[in-house]
Amino acid sequence: MHVLHVVGARPNFMKAAPVYRALRSRGVDQTLLHTGQHYDARMSDVFFRDLDIPEPDENLNVGSGSHAQQTAAVMSRFEPVLLSRNPDIVLVYGDVNSTVAAALVCSKLGIPVGHVEAGLRSGDRTMPEEINRLVTDQLSDVLFVPSADGVENLHHEGVAAKKIFLVGNVMIDTLVRLLPSAEKAFEKLQSELGLADFGLVTLHRPSNVDDNAIFLPMLDVLNSLSTELPLVFPVHPRTCQKWAAQLAACNPALRVIDPLGYTEFLALQRFARVIITDSGGIQEESTWLGVPCLTLRENTERPVTITMGTNVLIGRNWDLLRERFHAALSAAPGRKTLPPLWDGHAAERIADVLVQERL
Repeated sequence: MHVLHVVGARPNFMKAAPVYRALRSRGVDQTLLHTGQHYDARMSDVFFRDLDIPEPDENLNVGSGSHAQQTAAVMSRFEPVLLSRNPDIVLVYGDVNSTVAAALVCSKLGIPVGHVEAGLRSGDRTMPEEINRLVTDQLSDVLFVPSADGVENLHHEGVAAKKIFLVGNVMIDTLVRLLPSAEKAFEKLQSELGLADFGLVTLHRPSNVDDNAIFLPMLDVLNSLSTELPLVFPVHPRTCQKWAAQLAACNPALRVIDPLGYTEFLALQRFARVIITDSGGIQEESTWLGVPCLTLRENTERPVTITMGTNVLIGRNWDLLRERFHAALSAAPGRKTLPPLWDGHAAERIADVLVQERL
């Protein structure tokens, strides 16, 4: 049996790594392909060593571009590799452009596709990721779902029940694996930042960071909140360049730093009093860690983090952000009930399905 993994960005590696290891332990032949959709200099030898996976066997070096350009480039460069490698099944991860592009190529060539993190829906088709999720799930032959709401979504969309497997969240597998290393790394980070008590901010969505009518009022609120609790804000270089003057003028308690590697960032998540974010993955990780999460979005494709976790949707209601921020600071630490199967063994279930079903 030969499994080909398609990843397009660093977070995809965090999802693919536990699946790769679980299949490796079962003696499965594997190919790891990076489309190069996102270049990340932090993906060094240490990155792959920490994840216990090899560097990619193939790199398409697609790079940036519009959604159409990027999707087309992945398709055209992926097809000859797929024909040459001839896998029994291709696994795609998450909802990036590489995910839907690979699924389209496989579907046209009659090669089975498995989608890891299937069934997630925000209900917002203005999000490119939502379109990627919808199309990929319709094309996939086997769908590995992280939570029960995803199974319901797929049933409503007419996906055959025999294709759907509720396995849990592979991102939690990676969190569980690397949390001890993150806890060890925290002491050094804490010393470098000079903070005993802090909150964490992470923003990356263009709808939040590109428009001055949105970002500047948001920054004003964060600046104000930092006077009550210091906030650590790892800022993407593009965002930092665009808003350099405004960020430099903020209260020193709003600590703007360079982006961090996964282990260091996990350390900050683990020990933060509160997290303010627009990231889907951080909604999940904060739920597992039991850290209050205030999400600056109007919707989420991970509603289980609200119903069972620590997540609250804030949108752009700054009064609500202040209210929930203060509530988080006064709340006792600790998580609610975890979503079923978020136990660090999702990848093993995926591997069992692939091997037992001979997919």
